[in-house]
Amino acid sequence: MTNRSLRVGFIGAGQMALAMARGFVERGGIAADSILASDPYPAALERFTEAIPGCYTTDDNQAVIDENDVVILAVKPQMMAEAAKSISDISADCLLISIAAGLNLAKLTQLFPTNRIIRVMPNTPCLIGQSACAFTATSDVAPEDIERTEQLLSATGIAVQVPETQMDAVTGLSGSGPAFIYMLIEAMSDAGVRLGLPRQVALQLAAQTVKGAAEMVQTTGEHPAALKDKVTSPGGTTIAGVHALEKAGFRAAVIDAISAAATRSRELGQD
Repeated sequence: MTNRSLRVGFIGAGQMALAMARGFVERGGIAADSILASDPYPAALERFTEAIPGCYTTDDNQAVIDENDVVILAVKPQMMAEAAKSISDISADCLLISIAAGLNLAKLTQLFPTNRIIRVMPNTPCLIGQSACAFTATSDVAPEDIERTEQLLSATGIAVQVPETQMDAVTGLSGSGPAFIYMLIEAMSDAGVRLGLPRQVALQLAAQTVKGAAEMVQTTGEHPAALKDKVTSPGGTTIAGVHALEKAGFRAAVIDAISAAATRSRELGQD
């Protein structure tokens, strides 16, 4: 449990910032009145305060830096330089956490006047407290800050620390991954409809099948291949479907998709 006296700020009050803040308050032990968010759009700030009663908002980025122990940089990568220009000074006690895809630590330390920066790659299930995120830190970040960050991020799902060289792979896998799973659910649902199921029934069954299979992997600790083998009886229905997927290059297509997303993340970082 994190310290309720910890003050957390957000530069950017969009959906991801809101989801993270809600997680910190509901599951991370942070008091709502210890959260301050800034955004140039009044509508975004209004949504933020409606979702988290008791929090504070402002249009002054420097105020967020000055008044908080931890500040989440929750702006789009292409807007980060502009956000940095609004910040003239950062206290040695303030820890920055960036959730902008593709922006590496070297670039972030060039933009902001501090070396105490952590880079995080969250994903959209953060919105329901089921995020799979990874983070990496500069050498100036203290072990207690690493622990604090892991505690905060765990309030929105799971969090793992990785070397920065692996962050593009994380972006391709868990950052972009939800979109690929949504496509799988949609395709499974379409197949059900093609075979005569009502749309809502097909969608409900497809989504629960994906959820249940994922929880089986996490709960049992067994390799996915072993779990697959338990479903595929000799000459049965499942092995017929597995064969069709293999003929269509299913696994290769998934690997290619994640690799393409990781490559794009690397390109964004270079840009």
